[in-house]
Amino acid sequence: MDGIIDGIVADEDGVRRCAWASGDPLYRRYHDEEWGRPVKDDTRLFEKLCLEGFQSGLSWLTILRKRDNFRAAFQGFDIPTVAAFTDADIERLVQDAGIVRHRGKIVSTVNNARRALDLQQEAGSLAAFVWRYEPDPASRPASFTRADVVPKTAESTALSKALLKRGWSFVGPTTVYAFMQAMGLVNDHFTGCDIRDTVERERAAFVRPK
Repeated sequence: MDGIIDGIVADEDGVRRCAWASGDPLYRRYHDEEWGRPVKDDTRLFEKLCLEGFQSGLSWLTILRKRDNFRAAFQGFDIPTVAAFTDADIERLVQDAGIVRHRGKIVSTVNNARRALDLQQEAGSLAAFVWRYEPDPASRPASFTRADVVPKTAESTALSKALLKRGWSFVGPTTVYAFMQAMGLVNDHFTGCDIRDTVERERAAFVRPK
């Protein structure tokens, strides 16, 4: 592996990546194939919001390694199914060693599924609602380096407030910004990362939900 140059690492496979994704093969695949690519599927958006909540206080790699277990435990994060979870389901999940057994976050996931149903009624879809908060491209830096990294933005703060107002939990502005980065509302691959231009092309071709 070459040294880190302004947030970019050239891995032994010859791909230049954002340094945070270097090393672990699972992290590399996530970085290359998922992170930053625009998403409008409600199930995937809901899953990511929930998993970002579970990640709070942990590393994302920890959650990524458990993601299949989370998907099994929460029935693929199907919103109506999770919304119908009972107290017995919550107790079952608290005992599930394959996930993060944090009662508050488990309860929050069930609550947020119910709030997601409400939001689908309000906005037509979860996607249509969250994509309202995509930053104006003119507000984004022409190139993106480590100097541009921030934990939250005005847009993530606004989306966080909108979700909290509607009864969601574990959706603070930092958590929401990580969600926005992952789901393609912004392209925070560093300039020089081989994936950045691919993500930018996908974002340009992406039809925003309304």
